[in-house]
Amino acid sequence: MNILVTGGNGQLGKQFQKISRDASHRFFFNDKADLDICQKDQVSTFVEKSNINLIINCAAYTAVDLAEDQRDTAFLVNRDAVKNLVEVCDQNRVALIHISTDYVFDGNHFRPYKETDKTNPLGVYGESKRAGEELILNSEISALVIRTSWLYSSEGHNFFNTMLRLGKEREELNVVDDQIGSPTYALDLAKAVLVCVEKSKLWKSKRELYHFSNEGVASWYDFTKAIFDCYQMRCRVNPIPSEQFPTKAKRPFFSVLNKQKFKNDFDYNIRHWNDALKSTKI
Repeated sequence: MNILVTGGNGQLGKQFQKISRDASHRFFFNDKADLDICQKDQVSTFVEKSNINLIINCAAYTAVDLAEDQRDTAFLVNRDAVKNLVEVCDQNRVALIHISTDYVFDGNHFRPYKETDKTNPLGVYGESKRAGEELILNSEISALVIRTSWLYSSEGHNFFNTMLRLGKEREELNVVDDQIGSPTYALDLAKAVLVCVEKSKLWKSKRELYHFSNEGVASWYDFTKAIFDCYQMRCRVNPIPSEQFPTKAKRPFFSVLNKQKFKNDFDYNIRHWNDALKSTKI
């Protein structure tokens, strides 16, 4: 199978690069510099020329706060570019796996969100990602939409790397403790998506929505404490409420995802976020 990974140099794309070395498929990794998914003609030409069978879309506008001021750009990447992918997939009988986010929910209840729960994004980022989801789920292509949460890796700009940097620079940090979710190691997500690829017969000619994150829950404070413990950093961490750390975009206070559908359908075991975190040191 020939597989195109968009956003191939992002933190998730780079994890696919690692695991693709042992895979039986042929992977093509592209980012905006060599394939702009906002340009449908570019996507169509590449798909036809490379005989692509599957697109894994890791490309996204993820600047949550900037999106409040850059609404058009967020929707261009997270909705309009997704429409391009859907149309190209439809025209060429190509399947699509698209990565989405827990930010499609408002976080106003305290049980893990199921795929069937009503969405209600709090900001532009979540709105634009939900718009992309809807384009896929309302299409006629073979596709998976996989929502994830609190994604991190040792590459790229993310909370994990920011905390490691600040932990070296400062003696103490204030971190919010009233936003609850599940940190997700990008390598674990990439491996789970590859399982979906291997079991593509399960979703051929369907459009399915799944949730995937590492097991367990944490606040940003809990996650920071665990990072510092794992890397033996002496920086002191103080828990604070979100109101003491205002951001331009409102975040869901609770965005834990229920993964039971994914675990059942793909017969897949997911490790705890703390075990995944510890593996980043290996």
